[in-house]
Amino acid sequence: MTPTHRGILTAVAVLAAASVSLGVAPQASSKDPPRPAPAPRPAPRLEPVAETRLLMEGLNQANFRGLEKLLKKEPADADAWVFARGQALLIAETGNLLLIRPPKNSGEPAWMDHASDLRESASKLARTIAKHDYEGSRAGLAEVANSCNRCHKTFRTAVKIEPFAEEREKEAP
Repeated sequence: MTPTHRGILTAVAVLAAASVSLGVAPQASSKDPPRPAPAPRPAPRLEPVAETRLLMEGLNQANFRGLEKLLKKEPADADAWVFARGQALLIAETGNLLLIRPPKNSGEPAWMDHASDLRESASKLARTIAKHDYEGSRAGLAEVANSCNRCHKTFRTAVKIEPFAEEREKEAP
């Protein structure tokens, strides 16, 4: 074998080793049987698993009250602002969860509107909190409460959300 042939064989061997190490495999020959395509997986269905009341008490109300406590006075550090933003986002996500459980009656369009309104008002609150805007955050929390109350009024729920009610009671003569 001539030095030129050895050089060519060495180059081919190096290229082959490099293609294997890089995951570039040679194409299957036309003699290989085709591999069957994997069976398509069905798309997961969105199914409510918790009662709406649990969402309201465990997620919405708990995070609303937590925000209310955090916003009694201006948060002192970045961690408090981050935590507050997270609570607002959890309220927004509750809106998403409400969207997958509309009533199966004539109230469905109103439900969808109110759930979307909750998601939007809480998302807007999260963006305001991210800017460390204290007064805007308090106003945003009041708007989230208004969103809740509009829905409760439509569906005749006897729960009224009043942000910072304790502060107003203490200020009253």
